Amino acid sequence: MGIPEQPDHENMMGEFDSIRPYADHEVPAVLARLLSDDTFLGALTRFRFPRLAGPFGWLLKPLIAYRLRRETAGIASVDDLQARIEPYIDRTVERATDGISFAGLERLQAGTPYLFLANHRDIVMDPAFVNYAVFHAELPTPRIAIGDNLLQRPFVSDLMRLNKSFIVHRSVTGRREKLAAFQLLSAYINHSIREEGQSIWIAQAEGRAKDGDDRTDSAILKMFHMSRKDEPFAEALAALNLVPVSISYEYDPCDQAKARELQLRASTGSYEKAPGEDDASIALGITGYKGRVHVQFGEPVRTGFEDAKQLAALMDQHILGGYRLFPVHYLAYAQWDERDAELAVPVIEQLFTAAELAKARAEWQRRLDACPAEQRPWLIRQYATPVRNQYRIKAGLAL
Repeated sequence: MGIPEQPDHENMMGEFDSIRPYADHEVPAVLARLLSDDTFLGALTRFRFPRLAGPFGWLLKPLIAYRLRRETAGIASVDDLQARIEPYIDRTVERATDGISFAGLERLQAGTPYLFLANHRDIVMDPAFVNYAVFHAELPTPRIAIGDNLLQRPFVSDLMRLNKSFIVHRSVTGRREKLAAFQLLSAYINHSIREEGQSIWIAQAEGRAKDGDDRTDSAILKMFHMSRKDEPFAEALAALNLVPVSISYEYDPCDQAKARELQLRASTGSYEKAPGEDDASIALGITGYKGRVHVQFGEPVRTGFEDAKQLAALMDQHILGGYRLFPVHYLAYAQWDERDAELAVPVIEQLFTAAELAKARAEWQRRLDACPAEQRPWLIRQYATPVRNQYRIKAGLAL
């Protein structure tokens, strides 16, 4: 698991109990609670044996519980748990991708905590791939920010908090409550990095960039500073060792669902999620075909900005510039009505081999054919936008 650097949650004085991940001493009790949770065991049975879960659920659930008790015996810490589940994550990665590559890991130093600020395309797999990269580099894995809108069921919250996730209260509504939630989140992130030496992963903006337009929300950067108002913005943010992370999927398993949502929003002005829609997105994101995946870790950003707006622009340059463009992105860009004629985008044949292009054209056509005609422009936009953004960055143009 790399270097075990376990947090001392007892020293947190309970201030962060409502949002923090579980500590080592809490792991056995939470595992025991999960293994006796009927809803959790039912969900696991349906996932593992979709056809048999209905008629034979009564038989399968206790068998799965028994198997899990054996698998989790002896787990006494978060590091133990992550080491035990790593082979399953490796298998999932191998099954659903054509390979994963990393760049920039050599920039990360053992013993230095980082704030990984990443583009956001997939609910679970974005932080999972960053974890995977960091774990295999034998560095401590980060704590992961996750919205409370995804934690509707207690067992999901338990699972995520066991795996170093902390809760972002997105569903609070009142202005005062929102302010208090951001203040607590800011204090927790600063405490994790500056006091405990623990890295953090958080998305560059709230929610996934469903249209493929990865932009850093300056409000997130201001939130980091909220609990350190006694320090200048630039100084407080430099102390967090911000690392821009670009996650590129050759194919997005949820692209059709995103195209549908974008088209409905554009035509009706709103979109109401169906019950269980997030769960379906999570499951498809984990198991669906992604092609190749690339994770780029940028140089830590500690200078070159004075305020949140300047820092957001700087992070965008790094994240968009580090994004790996695959053949499908160029194919979509060539079909996009909004492509920029002034940008010097190379001819696709100059960038990829004939075999690579033939494979990409077939897969892209399959996706276009599966997409209803009225939603197709939104599917094209998802894959084309990163090309426009990256070549605008290269040309020194505003986004």
